[in-house]
Amino acid sequence: MNMKTGTLYIVPTPVGNMEDMTLRAIRILKEADVILAEDTRTSGILLKHFDIPHGSLLAHHKFNEHQTVEPLVKRLVAGKNVALVSDAGTPGISDPGFLLARECAKAGIEVQCLPGATACIPALVDSGLPCDRFCFEGFLPQKKGRQTRINALAEETRTMVFYESPYRVLKTLSQLGEALGNDRQAAVSREISKVHEETLRGTIRELINHFTETEPRGEFVIVVAGKIN
Repeated sequence: MNMKTGTLYIVPTPVGNMEDMTLRAIRILKEADVILAEDTRTSGILLKHFDIPHGSLLAHHKFNEHQTVEPLVKRLVAGKNVALVSDAGTPGISDPGFLLARECAKAGIEVQCLPGATACIPALVDSGLPCDRFCFEGFLPQKKGRQTRINALAEETRTMVFYESPYRVLKTLSQLGEALGNDRQAAVSREISKVHEETLRGTIRELINHFTETEPRGEFVIVVAGKIN
C-alpha cells in the first residue's frame, strides 16, 4: 500500500487586525505537523494569541528557502502536513512561498491555499478605481530594471497595484507621474486593517503634494488607474 503524502497548506495571516484570522486557518495551524514561518518571532506572537502550539515552528524565508525546500518536500512525501505562513498576508504574494508550492506541485503533493487576508484587494476596492480588471505589480525593483518596468506600464489599461515602503512612496509616485502623467487618478492606502488605516484618493500630483507635506508612515499600497484609450 502506498503511503498517503501530506498536504502543503498556504495559510494567510492578518495584515493588521487579529480578528481577520479565519477559523479554518486556526484549525489548520493547530493540526499541522510542521509550521513554516518567515519570521519565527513574529509568527510566535500570532500562534500564542490563538493558543496554537508552536513546538514545530521552523524558519522558511527568502534567505534559506532554496536550502529548505528539498527536506520539506521529503517530509510531505512521508505523510507530514505542512502549513506555511508569512509575517502578514498570503504567502507567495510578495513573500516567500512560490518556490515551495512549485516544488510540491512538481512532486505531486497536494497544495491548498486558504482564502484570507491580503493588503492588495482591500486597497484596490477602496480606491474607487475600476477593479474588474487589474494587474498586481507588487514591489517595483529598487534599482536595476526599475525605470524600465515603470515605462512599460505607460500603456497599461488595467488598474495597477503596487506595494511600497514609507521610504520610497514619494519616489515611486514621482516616477509614476513622470511616466504615466501627473493627472492620472490614483489612490494610496496605508496601514490596511490597522488602527491608523487611511486611504487617500486624487491625481498623482495631489498625492505627491500630500506626502511632501505629510511624512509617509506605515506600509503602503498604491493603486493607479490604467490608461484610457
